[in-house]
Amino acid sequence: MATDTLRTTSSTSGDKPTSLFEFWPTWVMYGPVALQWVWLSLRHRSLTLPLLANPGLPLAGMVGESKHALMSQARGECSQVILPWVYHRRDELDPTEQARQCIASASEAGFTLPFVCKPDIGCRGAGIRLVDSEQALADAISAYPQGAGLLCQQLASWEPEVGIFYVKDPLSGQGDVVSLTYKHSPTVIGDGIHTLQQLVARDARAGALAYLYEARNRDDWNRVLEPGERKRLVFSASHCRGAVFEDARADITPQLTDRINRIMSDLPDFYYGRLDVKFADADALRAGSSLEIVEINGASAESIHIWDKNARLFDAIRTLMWQYRTLFAIGAYHRQQGLRPPGLRQLIRHWRLERRLTRHYPDTH
Repeated sequence: MATDTLRTTSSTSGDKPTSLFEFWPTWVMYGPVALQWVWLSLRHRSLTLPLLANPGLPLAGMVGESKHALMSQARGECSQVILPWVYHRRDELDPTEQARQCIASASEAGFTLPFVCKPDIGCRGAGIRLVDSEQALADAISAYPQGAGLLCQQLASWEPEVGIFYVKDPLSGQGDVVSLTYKHSPTVIGDGIHTLQQLVARDARAGALAYLYEARNRDDWNRVLEPGERKRLVFSASHCRGAVFEDARADITPQLTDRINRIMSDLPDFYYGRLDVKFADADALRAGSSLEIVEINGASAESIHIWDKNARLFDAIRTLMWQYRTLFAIGAYHRQQGLRPPGLRQLIRHWRLERRLTRHYPDTH
């Protein structure tokens, strides 16, 4: 079992494959956060105060966030670092004709097939696909309901990916990188003898998560991989889909923080969230160079270093609770500036929209 260039060693029988809580139900991990939310709501006299944290985004990007709306606000250096993308809304035309329109728009934006197709509104890697042909794109589009938006985005120049959690103090305007996490996409190397299923089972961590990988590799699951053949188990580097997260906070440097601050200064009214970033190598990352932003996530984003297999439960919960205290504090500042927190009805409406759309997304990667 091998993974990307940042993680080349296999798990061993003596190595812990997952943390105690890594795949617990979400409601268990967020139980203490929910209790804290109630307490902070009483203290601040507002249940929805965190939804003011990023004033330029509906609900601060907590739920139902449009990637198109967020990235369209970027200017200057920020817009240059985001990988080129085009937006398309599913209409009544034949999906093949819509695919041709998307490919033409992508060409005008400076990129062509293969590229990434993903939902405009979605989370946790749902519906993200690598498309390499007009037909593959048409198939992806056909899964979307009428009126749903999707993005076509240029492939990154590099394979390694990192999650950078960023918080900006609204008083000083100074931002800080508070979490850094490598996101590894597990890759199997064939030996000409064993099937993909058998190769996955030989690795302690992958074997424990075989149910995730089988669902995304059904066509090859019982196939013997040729010697040296590399098979990537997941395309979207999402933890819930089987990507491996590694705490990289030790690699946060003043140079990286300075570069992220310069980039994010060109995204107006953004104070809290996570950047998913491709980078050339660890040295370049620490220097804050050779970065390509794949996506920017708002108020619902996590400091994903908590999903490292060596993370401790107490530390993970403490991190989550700090995040939501920070959301309330930033929201309180913006309320003092005259902004009014959104109502619960709007929050529920956006949550239902995201949930309804997610059911349609093709989830093969």
